Amino acid sequence: MSTVNATTPARVLRVAYEAVSAVVAGLGDEESWLPTGCTGWAVRDLVFHCLQDAQRGLVALHTPSDGPVDRDAVSYWQDWRPDTAGAANGRRWVRVNGSMFLVFGQLQELYLETLAAAVHAAEAADPGLRVATQGHVLTAGDLITTLAVEATVHHLDLTVHLPHAPGPSPEGLAAVRATLDGLVGRPAPAEWSDERYARVGTGRAAPTDAERAALGAAAERLPLFG
Repeated sequence: MSTVNATTPARVLRVAYEAVSAVVAGLGDEESWLPTGCTGWAVRDLVFHCLQDAQRGLVALHTPSDGPVDRDAVSYWQDWRPDTAGAANGRRWVRVNGSMFLVFGQLQELYLETLAAAVHAAEAADPGLRVATQGHVLTAGDLITTLAVEATVHHLDLTVHLPHAPGPSPEGLAAVRATLDGLVGRPAPAEWSDERYARVGTGRAAPTDAERAALGAAAERLPLFG
């Protein structure tokens, strides 16, 4: 039995990955062609992208670094902005490479196995260990939090046309909220639900006039990451 408690990054990652894995495990080949909340990506494209993120996490958790920490769970997202040339190239790369899985079940199985392995690695890692990923150094705990945030946001994307699919974990949504608050520099209004804030803060939904007024000058920086 795991000794990881409910407040650790590893626990948040476990429940976030379990929630999105439950969605993917129930999909058939036809459903894998449905559109998602990510421009240009069908379900199978997004699943491939999330597979790559979990693989990156596995590598990073086994890549200790001697360098100084230069990103945390919030500042990590400053590099990830939508509507850039890099984002467009990434969309094309995922579509081409994801299409190599001729049967969705093959991608589905690899995805589920990889997420389970990433959770195991996260629970075994020292949260204070410095690790390297994407040209930066983070603590393992902060890296694990970013993985949970990414999985939770993409869970929302994945289920746009899957109305009966289960939603993201509350812990994952809380991690997204904390990340967005960190990027804004103050908490969002308490009356905003975690899911609504996640959608608006990452550009999945347009803010209303009232939401813009509540955010003030920070509204001009939306989306905070994408």
